Amino acid sequence: MRVAIVTESFFPQVNGVTNTVRHTVDRLLETGHETLVVAPGPGLGSYRTARVVRTRSVALPAYRSFALGLPDAEVERALAAFRPDVVHLASPIALGAVGLRAARRLGVPTVAVYQTDIAAFARQYGIPADTAIGRWVGRIHRRASRTLVPSTSSYTQLEALGVADLHLWRRGVSLDLFDPRYRSPQLHDHWTRCHPEHVVVGYVGRLAAEKQVRRLTEIASIPGTRLVVVGDGPARRSLERRLPQAKFTGMLRGTDLARAFASLDVFVHTGEAETFCQTVQEAQASGVPVVAPAVGGPLDLVDHGRTGLLYDPSDRKSFRRAVSGLVADPSLRQAFAARALDTVTGRSWASVVDELVHVHYAGVIGSPGLRAVA
Repeated sequence: MRVAIVTESFFPQVNGVTNTVRHTVDRLLETGHETLVVAPGPGLGSYRTARVVRTRSVALPAYRSFALGLPDAEVERALAAFRPDVVHLASPIALGAVGLRAARRLGVPTVAVYQTDIAAFARQYGIPADTAIGRWVGRIHRRASRTLVPSTSSYTQLEALGVADLHLWRRGVSLDLFDPRYRSPQLHDHWTRCHPEHVVVGYVGRLAAEKQVRRLTEIASIPGTRLVVVGDGPARRSLERRLPQAKFTGMLRGTDLARAFASLDVFVHTGEAETFCQTVQEAQASGVPVVAPAVGGPLDLVDHGRTGLLYDPSDRKSFRRAVSGLVADPSLRQAFAARALDTVTGRSWASVVDELVHVHYAGVIGSPGLRAVA
């Protein structure tokens, strides 16, 4: 099969969209499929054996590290030359809309993967454009051959926008990397400054307004804890000023990231606009209990009171109460972690991408009524 992936983000940007595309390309290549990636901005011209076509882009004013794709005739030229069987639209908003139009003009079926709540993202940066963004997102996904959503909340959101042919397609987790065996007592002791009885509470992810990381200040002073923040982003400097006692590691990758995850005692997430929340899965696979907001993707990943805790983001005391409860009860932490680890067994990227190919790509290839559209 020849698969063209038009993505809103790819290396050197590191985020959820990039990571999902990377794992998808890895598995496609491993299983013998020919793959083309079309991505905005400067960067790699190839990834493994896949060609990467770079298109025109502009940096967002409030987020200079993010390249927003612009209309570019190179998208259609690249797709026409590659002759794909299917075009995969990864979190389509800007470049994805260009890819969708090009695929329709060429008569190629499309699978659109909804991954980013752009309206919520915009609100965090003071842009009240929910209605306009909703219309645009709905239009893109209504015109795609099939739309995949990562959670039941995303399904409901797009269904309300009039999108049909919706299917749940969840994310995989690197079970060979995220594993309790990577827990490091030495790293834990380093973080707690040789106070092993202290509980390490950690956040892992992008440090940006849309992740609502400012809420980490609500749990920073819980007695007997050490707050560790793993990641980087535009909010890091202001967060460091607000959390002078916290440990900031910067961005970690590979085994360093796996060791950091597994060496936490409690993992917390603060964002309320997560369509899935991959770091929750990674914490669960690492044998760490989770506290996350009771909204969006975490609702599907955390069984409240059994595999972790969900807090009410509208209650300003709920987050601290939930974390404090786990901090005070090591047996509860152990029970949550064990049950959560069981739930992620089998969610490998290989199985998830194989489902994408054999169920969703295959489901739109040769769809009746598909034709070139001007």
